Amino acid sequence: MTNFFAKIFTRYPIKTRRALEIMPGFLAWTLILFPIWGSFFIPVILAYFILFFDVYWFYKSFSLVITAFISSEEIKKAEKNDWLKLIRTLPDFEKVTHIVIIPNYKESVDKLRETVKSLSSQTFPTKRIYVVLAMEKREEEAKEKAEILIKEFKHKFGDIFASFHPDLPGEVKGKSSNEAFGGHVAYKRLVGKKVIDLNFATISSVDADSIFDKQYYSYLAYSFLKDEKRYNKFWQSANVNYNNFWGVPAPIRIIAFFGSLWRTGLLIQGDRLISNSTYSLSFKLLHEIGYWDTDVIPEDYRIFFKAFYKKSGDMRMEPIFLKTSMDAPLSSSYMNSLKNKYHQERRWAWGVSDDALFIKWWLTVPNVPFFRKTMITLNVLFDHLMWPVYWFIITIAANIMPFINPAFSRTTLGYNLPKLAGLILTLCLFATLAMIIIDFRNRPKAAAPSKKKQLLFPLEFLLLPIVGFFLSALPALISHTQLMFGKRLEYKVTEKL
Repeated sequence: MTNFFAKIFTRYPIKTRRALEIMPGFLAWTLILFPIWGSFFIPVILAYFILFFDVYWFYKSFSLVITAFISSEEIKKAEKNDWLKLIRTLPDFEKVTHIVIIPNYKESVDKLRETVKSLSSQTFPTKRIYVVLAMEKREEEAKEKAEILIKEFKHKFGDIFASFHPDLPGEVKGKSSNEAFGGHVAYKRLVGKKVIDLNFATISSVDADSIFDKQYYSYLAYSFLKDEKRYNKFWQSANVNYNNFWGVPAPIRIIAFFGSLWRTGLLIQGDRLISNSTYSLSFKLLHEIGYWDTDVIPEDYRIFFKAFYKKSGDMRMEPIFLKTSMDAPLSSSYMNSLKNKYHQERRWAWGVSDDALFIKWWLTVPNVPFFRKTMITLNVLFDHLMWPVYWFIITIAANIMPFINPAFSRTTLGYNLPKLAGLILTLCLFATLAMIIIDFRNRPKAAAPSKKKQLLFPLEFLLLPIVGFFLSALPALISHTQLMFGKRLEYKVTEKL
C-alpha cells in the first residue's frame, strides 16, 4: 500500500501537497459554520453534536486537571532528587557532554544573558556544557552581542561560541534554519576536532528566554546514560510561562496559565507528548537524520516526526519532570504586547503547514508500526484542526440555532439544548478552579505579587470568551485559511522584554 501512495505523491507532487494543505482549513470552516447550515438541514444531528462536544469539553477540562496534578507531583519529587549524585554512580559519566543551541534574532543581550546564566548555574559540571549562540548574520548587532556574552561566560563552560547564519537560497528565515546552521558549526568544531565524543553527547534546542531548573542537565545526563535506546529518544521538560507571569497584560496571562498547565500535563501522556519549544535529543541522532529542516518555520514537531520515520517508528519522547520557565510576550505598551501575542499564536498555529508532510509520511514510509504511527499522527492532526474550532462550538453554537431555526427551538430537544449546554459548561468551572489551585502551587513564590493581585486573579477569567477568540481561535483560523489559499507565513520575532 505504501508503494501505491508513494507513486501517487511522486506523480502528482504539487496537487497532492495542495490538496492536503487545503484540507485543515476546509474542515475547520465546515465545523465552524456547521451551526448555521446544520440548523437548516440537520438540526437534530447538530443538536446532539453540540451536546456531545460539550461533554467532550467537560472530559477534556477534568483530564487536564488530573494530568497536570500528577505531573506536578512528579516534578516535586524530581526536584528533591540529587541527580548529580545519582549520575556519578553510573559508568561513562565523565564522557557525557551537553551542547546547547540558542537560536535568536534581535533578542536583547540581557534576555540572552538570563538564559546563559541559567546554564552556568547547572549542577552538572559546566565545563562539559558547550553553548552555541546561533545568531543571524543579517542582524547588525549580532556580532557585538555574541562578543559580550562570550567574554562574560567563556570561563564558565567547556566552550561558548557563535554561529552566524547567512540568508541562503531556498531557506525559510526562522528558528529551524538558524539552528540547523548552528548544529553543523557545532559538529565541525566539537566532534570534527574530537573535543567531545558524539556517542555521549546530547544537544538541546533552546528558546532564547528559557530559564532551566538547575538540575536539568544532570537529570538529562542520568536519563541519557540509563537508557539503552538513548539514540532513539527525545527529552522534554514542562515548558511553563512563569518568567514574567505577573508582568504581562491579563489576556496574555490567561493564555500563559492554560498553556503552562497543558504542557505540564503532557509529560505523562505517552505518545501525546511531542517535542516543543525547548527540548533535547542525542547529538548522534540529530546528525544521523540530517539536522533540522531549513525550509520551514515551525521546527519542533517536524524534527520529531522526521526522526520517527527515519528510524522506522522506533522513536519516543522521554519526560524530564522539571520545569523550564519562559517568557510570555511583553512589549513596550499594552496593545503592542497583545499584538505580539497574536503574532506568536499565528506562528504556532502555522504548525498546521506540516500536516501535509506528516500525512504523506504516514501513507508512504514503509515498515513503520501502523497503530502507533496512526495514533501519533491523528493526535497532531486533531489538535491542529480543532484549535480554531473549539471556541465557536463551545461559546456560540448552542445559542445560534434558535435564531436560525425557530421551529426546532420549540421542540423538546431544541428548547433544552441551550440549557443543557450551559449546565455542562458551568460544571467546567469546577475544573478551572482546580487548575487555579494547581497553577498556584506550581508557580515560584519568590516572584509572586501582592496578595490582593493574586486574589483578584480568578476574576481575570471573565475575559476568557474574548481572549479565547482574539488570542487563540482567530489567529489559528487565519493561519489555517492562509495555508488553504496557498499563501506562506512570514516569520515575525516575538518581542519579549
